[in-house]
Amino acid sequence: MIVFRDELKAVAMPAAVLVVAGLAAAISQNFSTTLGDFDVFGPYVVLIVGTSIALWFNRGRAFVALLSLLMAFIAYRISLAFGADEFPVRAVLTLAAIIVPANILTVLLSPERGIIHFRNYRWLLLGIIEVLITAWIATAGHTALSGTAWHAALDHWLLKAEPTPLLGRLLLVAAFTAASIRAWQQRSPLNVGMVGAVVAFFIACEWPQLTVVYSVFVFAAGAVLLLAVLQESHRMAFHDELTGLPGRRALQEKLVALGPSYAIAMVDVDRFKDFNDKHGHAIGDQVLKLVGARLAEIGGGGKAFRYGGEEFAILFPDQKVEKALPVLESLRRGIEGYKMSVRTEQQRRRDARHNNDRRSKTQSAFSLEYQGAPPLRSNPAQLLSVTVSIGAAQRTGLLDTPDAVIRSADAALYRAKAAGRNRVSV
Repeated sequence: MIVFRDELKAVAMPAAVLVVAGLAAAISQNFSTTLGDFDVFGPYVVLIVGTSIALWFNRGRAFVALLSLLMAFIAYRISLAFGADEFPVRAVLTLAAIIVPANILTVLLSPERGIIHFRNYRWLLLGIIEVLITAWIATAGHTALSGTAWHAALDHWLLKAEPTPLLGRLLLVAAFTAASIRAWQQRSPLNVGMVGAVVAFFIACEWPQLTVVYSVFVFAAGAVLLLAVLQESHRMAFHDELTGLPGRRALQEKLVALGPSYAIAMVDVDRFKDFNDKHGHAIGDQVLKLVGARLAEIGGGGKAFRYGGEEFAILFPDQKVEKALPVLESLRRGIEGYKMSVRTEQQRRRDARHNNDRRSKTQSAFSLEYQGAPPLRSNPAQLLSVTVSIGAAQRTGLLDTPDAVIRSADAALYRAKAAGRNRVSV
């Protein structure tokens, strides 16, 4: 349920921005009203702020997309100085419809490595080249340097704008497809926001002759990405990536808003360090995911948080500890009863060698002798189970702050550990 709500928020944000942008553009066109200086300064502000924040948070894909939109809009405004019906405007719009989706597609197909990483000079060089080419085309026919060579080039069937060139449409479709696939696989705000930004920019490219529409939807593309970066940063700060549960910061926010009655339980995975040392960190992560998944489904009005390491917290607002105990006991039994199948790396290598040997035998000259052989089998995986100890406490006259209740729950947790683990204590 928590994941579903987060996904809904991620989709609702770009959808709302697109709807508002559409209404603003429609009102401006149908009622012959103007947006004042918004169609100039609006895109500049949101794109500059968005680019700066993406740089600050080291979000490489968002930075490239926002910077591409900013350069395209700057070139568009420069070209308008020569006249809305002049060749520089057409040339810039054609180039923007190609470069922006091409850059977005490139970063979507590349791993997210941030903005500053080892040997990133090629990205910097590519950006400088794109800026120079855009400036060159933006002044085509109006300076001695740019000349008129681009006039003939843009009459090619791939580049001829109607209103968006065919090459631009193909790149926009490819960028939209790549963004949609990534958003479906990893439904984070930034991935969903990239889809919304591509849609907004496509709408802008389809009505370039309407300056207000173009500016409004470039603004919308930048706003979607800016809000997505902020949502993504909030999600990373307040949610635990491994378990999917809200993190300790989210718990602190909830604690300051509690009423006079509440209970808190602290949950700790038993002998997790020994388990980690014996089976490896990868299996340890699987254990934490398992516990986190069980905690996410807890009922009784409880809400689970990743507190740190192998420790979790469960908050029961407006409840006494007596009502929480049956829920906690059910949680403990559910985790204890789950069997996790584990195969070590050595087992996997041995099974692979065994199966390869059997296959080579069945394909030999004596394959007929093996037709009755039993099917290939791997060594059975090891079944592991994990248990948790739980300590619970509630607000009382002596325990009158959330921190005091947490300390009391921690003390109950240690009593559960001392009594033999795999139990609930108060």
